[in-house]
Amino acid sequence: MTTASFSASNTAAVAAAAAARTVLITGVSKGLGRALAVELSKRGHTVIGCSRAQEKLNSLQSELSSPDRHLLLNVDVRSDNSVKELARVVMEKKFVPDIIVNNAGTINKNNRIWEVPVEEFDTVIDTNVKGIANVLRHFIPLMLPKSRGIIVNMSSGWGRSGAALVAPYCASKWAVEGLSRAVAKEMPDGFAVVALSPGVINTEMLQSCFGNSASGYQTPDAWSLKAATMILNLTAADNGASLTV
Repeated sequence: MTTASFSASNTAAVAAAAAARTVLITGVSKGLGRALAVELSKRGHTVIGCSRAQEKLNSLQSELSSPDRHLLLNVDVRSDNSVKELARVVMEKKFVPDIIVNNAGTINKNNRIWEVPVEEFDTVIDTNVKGIANVLRHFIPLMLPKSRGIIVNMSSGWGRSGAALVAPYCASKWAVEGLSRAVAKEMPDGFAVVALSPGVINTEMLQSCFGNSASGYQTPDAWSLKAATMILNLTAADNGASLTV
């Protein structure tokens, strides 16, 4: 599949986006995940969010439109058992998602690969790659009976190129691209699995790489306006695509 920018020109897709959806967002407590959750709630959609930061989840709950409509839970996507429990609660409460946004991610501190501590390398891979696999393992079976669904795996421009000092992160995002394309081939008709690069956004992760110059890029809130529209407009025709907001 080729990398492409998304254009919301399909009338049927736009009409479908108007219907209320249930959207699972991992890594929802800050950055892109938080901004996307707030924007989707404003548009009348239901958010299932997870993060390891309980205090930030509590804060986010009060920011969402119609707070009681949403489900925010303390989950570590690196743990298969933790994600399995999330899936159990979601099924119990009949919150099965129409859309999944695998957003949880982390990056290593700027360093040459031979200077990256093994624990730091493992954290990047466990979060960015295994975390997505854990969500797919437990949530795809819940979505299959609906015969339709969208899965968005957050990638990066560095998952399609490379950069010095962030080799673990680049490796993880290249893995996300490959994983997304492979799983896309496994899904039945009616589903789409895509890898989505958000572009360059002023998040904590960018600040860790770029320092003060990160402030020259757009904010997560500004990004979420475009990203929400794009994600809601995805259809089965996008299966296997690598997209950029």
